Amino acid sequence: MDTNKTALVVMAAGMGSRFGGLKQIEPIGQNGETILDFSLYDAKKAGFSNLFFVINKKIEKDFRNIVGKKAEKQFDTTYVFQEIENVPKGFVVPPERQKPWGTAHAVLQCADKVDMPFTVINADDFYGQTTYKIIHDHLVGAADYDYCMAGFLLKNTLTEHGTVARGICEIKDGYLKGITERTKIQNMRYTEDGQTWVPLHDATIVSMNFWGFTPTIFGLLEKYFLRFLKSTEDKIKSEYFLPYAVDMSLNEKIATVRVLKTDEKWYGVTYKEDLPFVREGIKRLSDGGLYG
Repeated sequence: MDTNKTALVVMAAGMGSRFGGLKQIEPIGQNGETILDFSLYDAKKAGFSNLFFVINKKIEKDFRNIVGKKAEKQFDTTYVFQEIENVPKGFVVPPERQKPWGTAHAVLQCADKVDMPFTVINADDFYGQTTYKIIHDHLVGAADYDYCMAGFLLKNTLTEHGTVARGICEIKDGYLKGITERTKIQNMRYTEDGQTWVPLHDATIVSMNFWGFTPTIFGLLEKYFLRFLKSTEDKIKSEYFLPYAVDMSLNEKIATVRVLKTDEKWYGVTYKEDLPFVREGIKRLSDGGLYG
């Protein structure tokens, strides 16, 4: 493992069902830049050297033309495909299954390609420059099972236009002790059944799928994927999330996850109605000199 180099793994396989289109390549910047263009700029500035795109084979042509060509000029770039059929030998994928198996499955597709410490991000989330810097600096020289994550303030990660999914973090002495995925958060509260709402504090630390791992995570992801497939009852719609796998590694006391808190404001296009807000936020940052 080369601990002096660091890689960026970008999860971009989702087709943006809630957004209603291919939101990974939606123009956000004043010159037609996508959110991902800004993310790659920030990652390069922070010191990341290699880039791995996890995409759906169906969007490969558009993705390479709009995002890939520019990215390849900045990074040593590799394309990885997340397909529903990529499952352990002997497991039969239900014919009714339409969507990929989730974020942990997406990262697992990089197992035979990534041999250095790496961070994981969503293609359609804007995380802020300082977030990339603190994660990158932790990864350089990281021990085998010394992972990390960017911890965002819940109040900095919400949209006014619907519910969002966030990993609610339990932290002790700067380390993650547990994480619970809440898939329906809105207005500083969450619901499991759509009827009963539970309040959340605005300073609650949440995961935005900005993780820092070493290649040791791949063995764990493979092991926990088998466990997930055996235990889940809904094999048509259920997803294998990164927080689930991380939580398993913590419960078994295999890994540690340092929570690196960031005050950056998250911008993301979860719904079409988010676009004006995101564009205005990016414009303010650009006008302030961050993106010349």
